Amino acid sequence: METHLADWIAGTPAGIEAEEVLRSCVHCGFCTATCPTYQLLGDELDGPRGRIYLIKQVLEGHPFTAATALHLDRCLTCRSCESTCPSGVRYGRLLDIGREVVDARLTRPLAERSLRWLLREGLTSRRLFGLAMSAGKFVRPLLPAAVRAKVPERRDPGQWPGRKHARKVLILNGCVQPAMLPRIDYATARVLDRIGVEVVQDARSGCCGAIRQHLGDPAGALDDLRRNVDAWWPLIEPGAKSGVEAILVNASGCGVMVQDYGHLLRNDERYAARSARVSELTRDPSQWLPEELDRAGLKLQVAGARIVFHAPCSLQHGMQVRGAVEKLLAGVGVEVQPVADSHLCCGSAGTYSVFQAEISQQLRANKLAALEVGAPELILSANVGCITHLQSGTGTPVRHWLEWLDEALAQGLVSG
Repeated sequence: METHLADWIAGTPAGIEAEEVLRSCVHCGFCTATCPTYQLLGDELDGPRGRIYLIKQVLEGHPFTAATALHLDRCLTCRSCESTCPSGVRYGRLLDIGREVVDARLTRPLAERSLRWLLREGLTSRRLFGLAMSAGKFVRPLLPAAVRAKVPERRDPGQWPGRKHARKVLILNGCVQPAMLPRIDYATARVLDRIGVEVVQDARSGCCGAIRQHLGDPAGALDDLRRNVDAWWPLIEPGAKSGVEAILVNASGCGVMVQDYGHLLRNDERYAARSARVSELTRDPSQWLPEELDRAGLKLQVAGARIVFHAPCSLQHGMQVRGAVEKLLAGVGVEVQPVADSHLCCGSAGTYSVFQAEISQQLRANKLAALEVGAPELILSANVGCITHLQSGTGTPVRHWLEWLDEALAQGLVSG
């Protein structure tokens, strides 16, 4: 694609990257076939190819309107198009650049700006969000249906392991997951403790940066990144005696962000090398755990369980991890049911379900219809947002796959 970027962005790091992405697009349109919003709305400008054209116009200095922002806002950032694209177009990076430019030059309505600020500041504060979520769970039956859907039922997370091990992994000391579904982190710690690995969290770390990145605060997102790199560096720097072998991020929406630290901070002389080290060590647990289970000699015996797995977009399209959880489940005797159109988004997409509720709910309905065809006993996933979003639309239990594994181990369904 031929480009003529405006003087104010040409030659800048963002402009150089945007131009590279734009020139790799050949207008083939394969991406539209796997775009959830294009399938629902049927508008070229609500598909990747159309949005690329809109961003190109913006970066070339052409006027744009609130309608341009709307088409960009409607993108789920699911990156299914990246998995489909035969030319390797890094659409997600171009979208981030386009949104940043549009947000810097467009004044959104006061109500929208206020809501974006509230979510950006509230969700990323563990203290504020934790208090709000605790209060919401306490009065959950009294909440309006729309609010209640965002507040999971209270579940006892159980005990955090107390044993110490020479081998260690870091897990994210995040913002949303510990308050909404704390059992996920506790289950992760117990599973790893079982195989002789200790989970470490650094209290100085926090939100991965994705919320600010997606809500128009890229500078604040970079501050989140730097804070986490500073907190983790003493544990992961070459020659460190901490015993930390990996950074396991058990929310794939955060995992895809942390894996991108090296790229996002590549132009920061102080943080470039350290952030690259963070990205190098970051894994989804499904990439790291199977080999460790085998090494520990643990063999699960759970034949007969009817389970379906929802692969989050951040896992399969963002982190490019496909089939790892399903293979782990099938390997221990689980009947993993097939899912039609498993590449399509469930509609959660971070705060998307707040700003684009109608589209989000339609995508959730479509996803649940596909997941529940075989009447599964349990729906598993790998991202807190997907789990909460899907659970609000079904009576079938929706859990993180590490919660299921933790319970299977606790019930003694194991040999070795």
